This record gives sequence, C-alpha cells and structure tokens, in this order.
Amino acid sequence: MDFDYFSIDAILAENQKIQCTFKHEIKNMGHLAGGSDRDIAMLSKVQIPIWLAYTVIYSDWAEFNIPAPFGSRVRNALKAEPTSVRLSNLVGAGGLWYGFGKTIMEILSDEQADEMSDALVKAFRGRLLEVIDQAQHFAALGHASGGGASSNTAQSFREGLDTTERELFALAQESAKRTKQWSERR
Repeated sequence: MDFDYFSIDAILAENQKIQCTFKHEIKNMGHLAGGSDRDIAMLSKVQIPIWLAYTVIYSDWAEFNIPAPFGSRVRNALKAEPTSVRLSNLVGAGGLWYGFGKTIMEILSDEQADEMSDALVKAFRGRLLEVIDQAQHFAALGHASGGGASSNTAQSFREGLDTTERELFALAQESAKRTKQWSERR
C-alpha cells in the first residue's frame, strides 16, 4: 500500500479515530471532545483522528491504547482462522484495516510497531491464498452462474475483505478471466 501525501487511502486511514487519554488539562480545546465544555480535563478520554493524535501524543499531552481492531481479540481470531475475520467490519472508511494498522505503527514504540507489523503481515499472508483462490473460482464461473447463489457468495466474500484485498481479488479475477480467454483462443 503506497502512502503518500496525495493518497486517498492514506487520507482515509489517517482520518480514523483513536481514543486518547489526556495527561494534562488543555485549555480552549473542549470542542475536540464534542461536548460543550470549554477545556479538556486531565484524564479525559477523547476520540480524535489519528492525524491530530500525532501532535497530541508527540507533545506528551496524551497517550493512547492500541485500538480494538488490532487488540488481542482480533489477533487471536486471525491466528486461529485468518479468513474467518471480516476485516471490512473492523474499521470504517471502506475497510482500510491494513492502512489504519500501518498508520498506527508510526506512533508506536519500535517493539510495539514490530509486533503490529508482524500481525499485519501474518494476517495478509494467511488470507492471501483464499483471496486468490476465491477470485479464480468465481472468475471460472463467469456469467454461467447467472447471478444466483454463487454470485451472492462471491459478493459476501468480497464485502468481508479489506480494501487492499478487494483490489487483489479484482486483479486475480481479471487475470483468471484473461487466462481463460487466451487459452480458449489457442
């Protein structure tokens, strides 16, 4: 996943919110909490977009916990059966689970970032074969399925994928279709 200044995926991933616990009282910033308070009180827990959290955390005004989509419950489910987890349901903005994880890694300590990186890579590798297999399977069915149960199964499978996985699914499906067309022309 290419994250640069103009990347829509990067913008969406950085717009995800994380919960920060403020270490100090912050004057005139109560609007960040979404309430009517003028100030943010010490030990207040506020959901803020990650692009703002960088400044707040690096300024040592607040700290954060790793968000639930990357917590032990999700990690254990991914270890047990990677394809059973619907990554698209874990985060908003079109299911940018990998992108959000990569963004979170930038504010973690080296040890925590390595641990998260390892979890992201293992999840990706554990799910990749199923993504490619399903893409080829549904490409082989082609128009013969007629929009029946197989079409619904394919749609349901795709809906559970992260945006990156959906892109790979589409590429693998197109590749399988073109390979079939090439083979039939010979």
